[in-house]
Amino acid sequence: MLKNLKIKNLLLIFTAAIVFTACASKGEQEYNKPALYWYNKMMTQIGMNDLDEADDTFTSLESEHRNSPYIPTAMLILVNAHMADEQYTLANFYLDEYIKRFSLSKDIDYARYMKIKANFMGFKQQFRDQQLIDDTLSHIIDFKYKYPNSPYMPLVDTMNARLFMAKASMDKEIASLYERKDKPKAAEFYMDKAKNSWVDPNEIKPVEVPFYRSIFE
Repeated sequence: MLKNLKIKNLLLIFTAAIVFTACASKGEQEYNKPALYWYNKMMTQIGMNDLDEADDTFTSLESEHRNSPYIPTAMLILVNAHMADEQYTLANFYLDEYIKRFSLSKDIDYARYMKIKANFMGFKQQFRDQQLIDDTLSHIIDFKYKYPNSPYMPLVDTMNARLFMAKASMDKEIASLYERKDKPKAAEFYMDKAKNSWVDPNEIKPVEVPFYRSIFE
């Protein structure tokens, strides 16, 4: 029995040592590392889908190596990682920073395309995100003007068409609401807006809204 007790004590000591070492290692602050070290560490964390840690590591890279050539690439990688995880607000944060700092980059049309895509993918509730639709359509107009030969233009055109359909569907819904309230002039106004967004709004398939959301739309 005494022997078993000793074994149990040894196991407890061993387990505590492992936990203590792990906590100490995790709590140890790293600094003054080469840019490549931070970049590789960030890539490893993204590969493990630990995006919070990857964001922190990027902060270290940016803080210690403000002008590193790894910065723009790291930002675009984080954009894609956050978008893959449906974290569109964070993706937009990095895109805004990239566009502000690297406006002359050869990849600037890609960054602006991703900005449009992030907004498009973040569009969740048709009858509540009206401003997001208008803002994204403005970004598309600007993109078409500045980058007419961009290889991303077909993708932008597809999103443009779908947003116009969403806008037409929304205006048609408002027109129907005014019809139910017996306000024909207002109904006609919004139906005309729908026709300006799409040739025949009736050909647009209505969005299926869950019953628990439909009462709030």
